[in-house]
Amino acid sequence: MSALFACEDPATWRSVYEKYWGIVEVKKSKKPGKLMKLDKWYQEELPAVISSRSDKHVTLSELVKLMEWKLTRGKFRPRLQQLVASNSEDTVEKCSRKAFSLLPDVQAAITELSSLKGVGPATASAVLAAGAPEQAAFMSDEAMESVPGLKPIQYTAKHYALYLGKMIELTKKLNKVDPQQDWTPHKLELCFWALTIATQQQLPLLKDVDMKGSSVQQNCSDTDQRPTKKLKTR
Repeated sequence: MSALFACEDPATWRSVYEKYWGIVEVKKSKKPGKLMKLDKWYQEELPAVISSRSDKHVTLSELVKLMEWKLTRGKFRPRLQQLVASNSEDTVEKCSRKAFSLLPDVQAAITELSSLKGVGPATASAVLAAGAPEQAAFMSDEAMESVPGLKPIQYTAKHYALYLGKMIELTKKLNKVDPQQDWTPHKLELCFWALTIATQQQLPLLKDVDMKGSSVQQNCSDTDQRPTKKLKTR
């Protein structure tokens, strides 16, 4: 569990959130600059395009690019890219249109999107987070490992429900004490990802962040330290 999860000081969260793009820029990768370009597209361009449509949905090319973003930001699984690309344009649009229409029933939307080839709960959550960031959060390795009570991690719809429930609960807590009240499950995921990457790669960008309540980290049980269990399709 991340010490950040137990922190209810919005100023601390905001200081991590404001460092997000700096961490994306310096994250070590085989293709420097690729993640920044894809992340800008996913975080800024794609949400605007989805929201501009009278009936929210994604196209096949957008789903393929989203998968490229996901695999560049996290662990590369080339087979998933091929599977996603094998879906038809019509199927992707109809399926994603129905998924967004099912909201706020996030679990039903996840199930609908997971019927597409190469799309599991994690990829489905990325689609929903892009179009409805106030209702969904991307199921990233980094965020899942930062939330208590989720290990061993499983990339299933049931596990996503547990993860999202905790993210929504934390979002409500932060918005109660933050006058700006602009926190969403999606923004929390960005913070967890940024802190995890900065810690793993020993980046100095967050060295000035005061993690209040970090002592709770010592209370994590031994079961919280077991290796994560991953399924092939995410």
